[in-house]
Amino acid sequence: MRFLFAFWLIPLVALQAQPVIKIAKLKYNGGGDWYANKTALPNLVEFCNKELGTTIQIDDEVAEAGSTDIYNYPYVYMTGHGNVVFSADDARNLRNYLISGGFLHIDDNYGLDKFIRLELKKVFPELELTEVPYSHAIYHQKFNFPAGLPKIHEHDGKPAQGFGLFYEGRLVVFYSYECDLGNGWEDQRIHNVPAEKRQQALQMGANILSYCFTTN
Repeated sequence: MRFLFAFWLIPLVALQAQPVIKIAKLKYNGGGDWYANKTALPNLVEFCNKELGTTIQIDDEVAEAGSTDIYNYPYVYMTGHGNVVFSADDARNLRNYLISGGFLHIDDNYGLDKFIRLELKKVFPELELTEVPYSHAIYHQKFNFPAGLPKIHEHDGKPAQGFGLFYEGRLVVFYSYECDLGNGWEDQRIHNVPAEKRQQALQMGANILSYCFTTN
């Protein structure tokens, strides 16, 4: 089914001639606030369209974990602070989406970690989350992050880490942990993120989308 996503595999310089691309936020069950960071994706899209020349639609789209509508989106963003539950149908649908060329970015919004690690095992029971090396292309698109993810918010004093699931050598899930990228993408007044940190968050987000569109 990977051919379904072939139209994404184009250089960024060619995107201006392409139809508008859509990205979405993942809606999941379990009671967690999947809808958190309402201004994050629109701000990231605006930044990418300006800095990368992409043609991403700014609308705040939602894709449910178990719906085939998810195939309309090359990039799906997941966030929240609490519980996550994937049903068997959700897990099967997410797996098929990801092995067909889709990309899931999970952004730990402080509190997601202990739930999402268990649920990912339903999607890829044979895979383990591994730390994405600093040399990986996701950190070296237009913006260079030689030390990996920037630290946007302090919580437990832990370093920001990027984890991934690799299916047949391809990064299909990127998990930004102890980082709070989405808080950095939000309107500045919401979290009072310093301008320098907010810029880092947007640049790293642009790298993730750039990697997704041109490499994945």
